[in-house]
Amino acid sequence: MKSKLIFGFHAVTARLRHEASSVEEIYVDAGRHDRRMQDLIRAAEDAKVRIIHAEGGRLDGMAGTRRHQGVVAKAGELSLARNLDELLDAIVGPPLLLVLDGVTDPHNLGACLRVADGAGAHAVIAPKDRAVGLNATAAKVASGAADTVPYITVTNLARTMRELKERDIWLIGTDDEAEKGLYDADFSVGCALVMGSEGEGMRRLTRETCDLLVNIPMLGAVESLNVSVASGVCLYEARRQRIPR
Repeated sequence: MKSKLIFGFHAVTARLRHEASSVEEIYVDAGRHDRRMQDLIRAAEDAKVRIIHAEGGRLDGMAGTRRHQGVVAKAGELSLARNLDELLDAIVGPPLLLVLDGVTDPHNLGACLRVADGAGAHAVIAPKDRAVGLNATAAKVASGAADTVPYITVTNLARTMRELKERDIWLIGTDDEAEKGLYDADFSVGCALVMGSEGEGMRRLTRETCDLLVNIPMLGAVESLNVSVASGVCLYEARRQRIPR
C-alpha cells in the first residue's frame, strides 16, 4: 500500500476514527504535553498505532510547513473511487457532485472537500490543469474529508461534463450575472454543481456546457463569496431539497 504524510489534529484524528488500520505511525512534538495532544496519543495507543516523539524542526521538514500543530502521520492511501465510471456506477439514488473549474488555492480546495463531505456530496471533480491538486495542505484543511470524499481529476473538464449529461446528471453552474436564482433551481434530480475559480470564475467552455446558470443572492455590500463558502451554500440547498417530506 502506498503511503503518504498527513498532518494536523483534525486530519490525523479523522483518519484514526475512519480507518485506524491504515495509519502506520504518528510523529508528535516532544515538547507538547497539553490535553489535546494527550487525547490524540491515547486514541493512537488504543488503535495500537506507533507513536514517535520528535523535535519541531523534524516535523517542519516532514510536513513542509510549520502549520502541522505538532502532529504528522504516515498512513496508507484509502481505496476511494478514482475514476468517474467507477464512482457513478456505485451511487444509489440521484448523484450530487461538486465540479471545481480551476481552484488553485489548497485552502479553498480543502474547505470545498470539507463542505462536500458535510453535505453528503458523492465526489469532487476537477481538471488536472489549472488546479491545485490534493496536496498535504489541502488535506489538512479538509479535516479528514480528503479520506472520505473521492477527489477525481480529469484531463478534459468539458468532455467530462458532457459524459455526466449522458448519465442524466443536470449541470448547474454558478454565475453572478445569471438571471435565475439559486433557490429557483431543482436539485432533487441527479446534479453537479459547477463552481469557477477564485478570481476568474468558470472558463467560457465550462459555462457554455452547463445546463443552467444560477446566481447566489447577495444582499449586502460584498459582490461575491469565496468558492468554498459558495459551494457550501449551494450544496446545502441541494441537500435541503432532497430531505423527504
